[in-house]
Amino acid sequence: MRRTLGALALTLTLAFSLAACAPTSADPVEVDETTVLLDVRTPGEFAEGHLDGAINIDVQSADFEAQLGRLDPDVPYIVYCRTGNRSGQAIDRMEAFGFADLSNAGSLESAASATGIPIVTD
Repeated sequence: MRRTLGALALTLTLAFSLAACAPTSADPVEVDETTVLLDVRTPGEFAEGHLDGAINIDVQSADFEAQLGRLDPDVPYIVYCRTGNRSGQAIDRMEAFGFADLSNAGSLESAASATGIPIVTD
């Protein structure tokens, strides 16, 4: 019984810690004609649904940095993924490459809600 309660406590602690790391985007995010919507999930996830007009660069791909080299670091980016974890990783890597105007919109659903941009499929 004591071991079960300890495992439950550990599980709850980890769940709350992970939830605290995932951004939520309740506030609207301003999007204008220069804003780039960047989906950093896998191409398969992107094909299942993404923000209309988004580009897809998989943050876990071997050539992520090379693909960043083709982007303009001086325009605003709204970055999203499935939960907000990979978009946070992508933003960290983008900042190291000189990108400055970056917003982590969290999950696809949070990004759609914050921007008002619909989710579309290929």
